[in-house]
Amino acid sequence: MITNIGRAFQVSHAFSIHFPEIRIDHCTSAAANAILLEMLYFVFCHESVGIEVIYNIFRLCLTKNLIYILQLSNRMKKSEVKLLLVIFITLFLISCSPKPAAGDTPLDTAAALQQVKTGTQGVELQLIQDSPPTILYDQSDLIALVEVKNRGSHDLRAQDCFVHVTGFDRNIISGSFFGPRSCAEGVGVLEGKNLYNTEGSSSILEFESSINLPLGVPDYSPTLNFLSCYHYHTIANPAVCVDPLFYQVSAEQKTCRPTDVPMGGGQGGPVGVTYVGVDMVGNRAIFEINVRNLGTGRVLSPFANIQNCGQASIEYQDLDRVQYNVEMTGGGKVNCKPQDGFVRLSNGQGKIICTFDIPGSSAFETPLLIDLDYSYVNSIQRSVRIIKTPQ
Repeated sequence: MITNIGRAFQVSHAFSIHFPEIRIDHCTSAAANAILLEMLYFVFCHESVGIEVIYNIFRLCLTKNLIYILQLSNRMKKSEVKLLLVIFITLFLISCSPKPAAGDTPLDTAAALQQVKTGTQGVELQLIQDSPPTILYDQSDLIALVEVKNRGSHDLRAQDCFVHVTGFDRNIISGSFFGPRSCAEGVGVLEGKNLYNTEGSSSILEFESSINLPLGVPDYSPTLNFLSCYHYHTIANPAVCVDPLFYQVSAEQKTCRPTDVPMGGGQGGPVGVTYVGVDMVGNRAIFEINVRNLGTGRVLSPFANIQNCGQASIEYQDLDRVQYNVEMTGGGKVNCKPQDGFVRLSNGQGKIICTFDIPGSSAFETPLLIDLDYSYVNSIQRSVRIIKTPQ
């Protein structure tokens, strides 16, 4: 469809060359609709295009004023006018038929929602090709273009994400290579995946510095380390079955049976829930929630200083700590462990145990709402070689 619409605009441009006295700004007036009909005549008589291109022209600016088609009669044969009328009426009927747009049907929305709420990616960095170059003279400026992509499901404000560059001597390389840069610089908010943008958004940061090689040093070969440090949330809501009378004999036909819930594929962030164990003890439901680092970076506490994570040392208490909150709409929470609301990951994994009182006497299914709050650090590297310019 996009290709055909682009083709329609190309035809429009060609039409304007043949009819320079006519300028199409909008498709709301009767005059513009008449111009559109003239464009169709031009396409039909002078361009070899498919029916979809003609259809898309009419989709761009469909008119109810069929009378304007008679304006073409002065320059067309009677048979051509009849044929054009047939095409116009056919396309009009097609365009009036109900056609839901992408995402308007429940199935389309469900597919998009599934793509949004799954995945193990967060912020990703990518260096634009040859920026920085792998080898350059010291009299050239060192320039690096970094594309920052938010591939998870959490939006990032300016203070939520920073890019740092390390691994170089600040006496040789300085400029904007030193100091943190916001991932959302120039865009305000770096949006994550949503129903209208299932790929997430991106921005480009430019780092620039002059080079000052010391006397007597013929070359310098640092490995530049580009770090992304960001604050993120992962929301998981597995559907769990609870049954207050699970171990009792009941004549009631139960709608579900408490079973463990495996959760593969992530929930739109680099830290996620991989498994929820479900057990019933009387009218209490006990959930064993397994949390895991699903990415390739390092997990930090949500209170870690991400603005200086490239320059300052990270405190031990900030390493591998995830703050959590667990709720269930169909029950009252008794307690969760660890009781301080933080789970520490060991070898990339941690466990939360929560107990809920379940009211009533019937089995039912309800969402378990799990919110994971954390910071995350990831990096990419590029080796460069700076050579003394020959004198």
